[in-house]
Amino acid sequence: MDASQVADVLGTLATFGALVVVGLVGLRAVAPATFRWMQGMLAGTGATLAGAVAVVATLGSLWFSEGAHFTPCELCWYQRIAMYPLAVILPMAAWRGYRAIRPYAFVLAGIGIAISSWHNLIETNPDLSSGGCDPNNPCTLRWVEGLGFWTIPRMALVSFALVIALLAVDRPHPEEP
Repeated sequence: MDASQVADVLGTLATFGALVVVGLVGLRAVAPATFRWMQGMLAGTGATLAGAVAVVATLGSLWFSEGAHFTPCELCWYQRIAMYPLAVILPMAAWRGYRAIRPYAFVLAGIGIAISSWHNLIETNPDLSSGGCDPNNPCTLRWVEGLGFWTIPRMALVSFALVIALLAVDRPHPEEP
């Protein structure tokens, strides 16, 4: 597979992930009873699903740098610093049933969203960039556009948002404290 094919596959996953995030937020806002039902259906699986998202995002970023030989820009590295630990701690927490990891995962994903948001902003509006990035590998460079829209920072933003949404919708079982 070449980089554009991988970007299309990951772009398809990002589209689905964005729809899930918007759907969950929409349900919470306009149909609280349905949202609570959804929480009941997903109870105990949030860390597992969020861990799967983090693992796919991590593997995708590694493929782009190691398989396609795209050099990550400075902001990509910071996003990786936020995502890679999630790919380890969330599956481990899910496997061990350790729910106390959620606040730490929220913090990492929140930091990732902040960095991804800035990266998306300067990627779309290069004039906002302070020029502090490497001129040979600027943060405004678009390596790929999966499905004609999904750049690497956009896919990262959706991944972080999906991790937060899945952890937020995952409520404890009634017998748990």
